[in-house]
Amino acid sequence: MPDHRRSTPMPAPAPASMPGSGSGSVQTVSAVTAAGRPPSPGRLARLAGLCGPAFVVAVAYVDPGNFATNMSGGARYGTMLLWVIAVANVLAMFVQALSAKLGIATGRNLPELCRDHLPRPVGLLLWAQAEMVAVATDLAEFIGGAVALNLLFGAPLLPAAAITALVSSLLLLMAPRGRRRFEVTVAVMLAVVLAGFAYQVMLSGSLAGVAGGFVPRLAGPDSLLLATGIVGATVMPHVVYLHSALTQHQGRALTQHHGAVTRHHAAVTQHHEALTERPRALARNRGAWDPRRAALQASRVDIAVALGTAGLVNMAMLTVAAATFDGSDLAGLEAVHAGLGETLGPGAAVAFALALLASGLASSSVGTYAGQVIMAGFLRRRVPLLARRLVTVLPAMAILAAGMDPTRALVLSQVALSFGIPFALVPLVVFTARRALMGDLVNRRATTAAGVAVAAVISALNGFLLVEVFTG
Repeated sequence: MPDHRRSTPMPAPAPASMPGSGSGSVQTVSAVTAAGRPPSPGRLARLAGLCGPAFVVAVAYVDPGNFATNMSGGARYGTMLLWVIAVANVLAMFVQALSAKLGIATGRNLPELCRDHLPRPVGLLLWAQAEMVAVATDLAEFIGGAVALNLLFGAPLLPAAAITALVSSLLLLMAPRGRRRFEVTVAVMLAVVLAGFAYQVMLSGSLAGVAGGFVPRLAGPDSLLLATGIVGATVMPHVVYLHSALTQHQGRALTQHHGAVTRHHAAVTQHHEALTERPRALARNRGAWDPRRAALQASRVDIAVALGTAGLVNMAMLTVAAATFDGSDLAGLEAVHAGLGETLGPGAAVAFALALLASGLASSSVGTYAGQVIMAGFLRRRVPLLARRLVTVLPAMAILAAGMDPTRALVLSQVALSFGIPFALVPLVVFTARRALMGDLVNRRATTAAGVAVAAVISALNGFLLVEVFTG
């Protein structure tokens, strides 16, 4: 006679391996028990396992372009523009949260959805501008790393550029198959940038008067232009595309695993319905946990910590410049490095250069990775990451070989990034507002309204920056 008192649970099938999923966050779904819910003791560990993508994204918010903008703002206006950085950081968190949610809810990334749901000519146009954005991003970060090596070791810019290309290529070997290692490495580099500026804050004593910087105010047209630059250049379009790709496998794998567990419970319930109360308890437990919402919760924690860290770094840049260069007009990253050495000592100058190097290497790798996601999503074409790295190195090498001012090249790359902002934000808001795509994770009306407002404001600010660059 069969023993109805106990059934041997069937093992739930492991989620299928996703291309590019690596050994990181997706594998945390194995923490789901046969009862169809995450084990309580491992809840924090499981959520931590889903974190990481936002740290890759956060590097874009402390790239070499931010160094120049924030240090210039602090030197000219003291701590007055701290509130602008805070507002920009909140806007960035909102946009990246939408991008992460899109990937979790649909199991698709933003370029893939654009290809599948927009007319082909529109999709090709979006791909062309997205590629331009990715190349411009990589150009800026690549030059930043080369300048850092020049400041640290006196290496000429061209050889320094070759070294930057080599090291960033080694980082790219970790992605996408070693995605977890890639995420951890990028997070460590973000920590290096934070530590470098924390050290400078300590030396400069720049925390005095910081509270007043969070009171919204401006000091004439020039400060308005700089504030516009800080906000308008905050949201980087390449990481809007990338974030949805970094999270898309989390929701899909969790949902697949949970579906397998649900089917198993249905079979157990059918077999034991008349003999035990356990199936009803299992059903209640099963309904208490939504795998996609668990992934969404983890992504929110991830974004808060990672982009919060990036915001602190940006604020530290501005406060150090305010305390060190009060009333000065800085002319490039080299002038900042020299001024820190003269005012705070050689340790501060080294810390600045190391932070710039970590930022340039990490953000260059992230930019190339984003380019791969863009091409694969829009065109269903893949180019090996190292081959793409080689192609994106060439424009930077040509610019440096021609003797162009690196800081000027950084400015021009930011113009290209500004141009790409609306093309990423508008589809993002539209897709996250579609219930047919998002299911129960669809935007609330207030969220969609806020998304429209944020997209409009950031796009308008970037348009203003473009006009200023080309007319004045």
